Amino acid sequence: MKFDRIAVIVLDSVGIGELPDAADYGDLGAHTLGHIARSVPTLSLPNLRKLGLANIAPIGDWQAEPHPTGYFGKMAEVSVGKDTMTGHWELMGLRIKTPFRTFPEGFPQALIDAFEKETGRSVIGNKPASGTEILVELGEEQMKTGAWIVYTSADSVFQLAAHEDIIPLEELYDACRTARRLTMKDEFSVGRVIARPYVGKPGAFQRTANRHDYAVKPPMPTVLNALKSAGKDVIAVGKINDIFDGEGITRTTPTKSNAHGIETTLKELKGSFNGMLFTNLVDFDSLYGHRRDPEGYARALEQFDNAVPALLDTLTDRDLLVITADHGNDPTHTGTDHTREYVPLLAYSPVFGQPSGLGTLDTYADLAATIADNFGVSFTTQGRSFLNRLV
Repeated sequence: MKFDRIAVIVLDSVGIGELPDAADYGDLGAHTLGHIARSVPTLSLPNLRKLGLANIAPIGDWQAEPHPTGYFGKMAEVSVGKDTMTGHWELMGLRIKTPFRTFPEGFPQALIDAFEKETGRSVIGNKPASGTEILVELGEEQMKTGAWIVYTSADSVFQLAAHEDIIPLEELYDACRTARRLTMKDEFSVGRVIARPYVGKPGAFQRTANRHDYAVKPPMPTVLNALKSAGKDVIAVGKINDIFDGEGITRTTPTKSNAHGIETTLKELKGSFNGMLFTNLVDFDSLYGHRRDPEGYARALEQFDNAVPALLDTLTDRDLLVITADHGNDPTHTGTDHTREYVPLLAYSPVFGQPSGLGTLDTYADLAATIADNFGVSFTTQGRSFLNRLV
């Protein structure tokens, strides 16, 4: 069976159990979905369970669905790392063997000096930190001094926070472009530069929806490039365009929240296109995983689950919906970093007869191979298509 449209929704960080090499990353025992279900016994995801979510791996005390309406399985990450770009790039067919650099002691002084000189503002912070805690610590000082708040995390990110009333958004974005250029040097090799604007007063700072990511380009073409070259639509929703630095994208819509991302995805599915719709829902990761908030994470999962019937109702027999993730971020795990996990794979089309299990796939890139197979585009990847199993 081949489809005219494939919609891929990435539930950012919704992992489903530790990978065999999790101990190498300090993530032994991680299980994002399982630990949320254990921590929040009221978690209810009836629509995802109906598709086969609880058939993939043990999740709390949930029972497997005897007659799932979707194909189900899980995918292993073979790339080195557990960051957003690595996960998404592998989903679209790549294998990343050299990890991006991280900076657990803060960025080198040479980089900070160059950044201060080019932007004309001093830097405060320059250390790994939570995006909300750094504002509690340094937000008031920034309002008084106009200095940049620079911080990083366990990911390869140069994050730049600025109060919108103190530093205009365009100046913040210009500074991020400067940081992006400076961090392209081999000695820094930062994966993403992220604008983190915020508003409010001391004690009540809030990050705004004006975040913007400046990523490096994928090291080689992905299946998105192959689709675009073949004249197919490649529609990006959320931060997908940023993650791929625009490569292979024909149209993009940034989003302000999971709810906005779901709304935009529904709108696109109700419209007309031929090719791929690619959505990232980031709130799971940014608002709840990194902040180690199982309750908030559970409520966000339920919000998405409530939207599943509407998503399915937009699909015709010529459509395929794939729900997956890019890594884990177990909110019960130590630290605030992503976790090295399998990701779920749920595939649904109204045309399916009796869907069954797809098992454990060797690489996220099996999804890219399936997309290339479906649209008949030339694309070489280590992944293996599972299209012929979707009947």
